[in-house]
Amino acid sequence: MRIQQAAAAAAFILLQAADAFFVTVPAGASTKANYRLLMQPEKSQDCESFNMEELPGHRRKLLQHVFSAAASAALFTTFPNEAFAREETDFVQSYPDFITSDEGFSYKDATPGKGLTAEMGDRVVFDWSGYTIGYFGRPFEAKGGPQGGAFDKDLDYVRTVVGSGTFVKGLEKGLVGMQPGGVRQIVVPYGDLSYPANDASHDKVGPKPTTFSGQRALNFVLENPRVDRTLLFNVKVIRVDKPNGKGGFARG
Repeated sequence: MRIQQAAAAAAFILLQAADAFFVTVPAGASTKANYRLLMQPEKSQDCESFNMEELPGHRRKLLQHVFSAAASAALFTTFPNEAFAREETDFVQSYPDFITSDEGFSYKDATPGKGLTAEMGDRVVFDWSGYTIGYFGRPFEAKGGPQGGAFDKDLDYVRTVVGSGTFVKGLEKGLVGMQPGGVRQIVVPYGDLSYPANDASHDKVGPKPTTFSGQRALNFVLENPRVDRTLLFNVKVIRVDKPNGKGGFARG
């Protein structure tokens, strides 16, 4: 009913415009009279009860196009969330060269590591960068500074206990099976595996971009349902620490 009323109202408004456009101006009428006839037609109709079949052929054809367009606009206005959901589904890309996990994230190993293998419950120290791969591949965390030697310190890295929920689930789960020195690309779709919607500052669930511009680039995509909100994380494992049985971890 709401759709029909909205469509009828839109069609009625354009009907009035059509009345003004198609009105016949008497021969010899003044310019002022022409203006009055075009802008204020004498006839009007109820916007909910007009009969399209009674209209002249050329106006009926025009109104059929108008009514169709108005109905489409009313449908989009009435159900915007559903429309966005369908649109978003069409935006999501696929990455055939990645392995898709049962949980829903995808990954590809760029460089194999060696040594201890990360498992659930282990503490993993790693370096990372992030990109809005579904939206122009813009970086929200990039590594471009000096590395190696005196710059290659633990303070430059992040760490998480795999499965603790302190980082996005897709990234944490993607660390499982990695070894020190290994580099992996992890594609995380929007939803339960990604950043939560109620944490725009990313203080509760990381990793948090280290710059304001990076955080703004990330949030722009996460808060926009009309784009593909898939993210790409590039991670390099530095160290894997195993539980020591005393509530701590043995440095790997």
